[in-house]
Amino acid sequence: MTDKELLYIEDALGHEQYFQQKCAETAQSLSDPALRSCVEKYAARHKEIFSRFYGLL
Repeated sequence: MTDKELLYIEDALGHEQYFQQKCAETAQSLSDPALRSCVEKYAARHKEIFSRFYGLL
């Protein structure tokens, strides 16, 4: 893997981690169960994407 590709993966990891954290924080603040569930699914999806990117290393 080139240095540029590694930097891209590092950047993508940071973004996915940020999105996962923000979704989890937002879900905790929601009172509507349906909306909370939807946002929790987004958090789980970002965690999955993070794991896939991490697996490339």
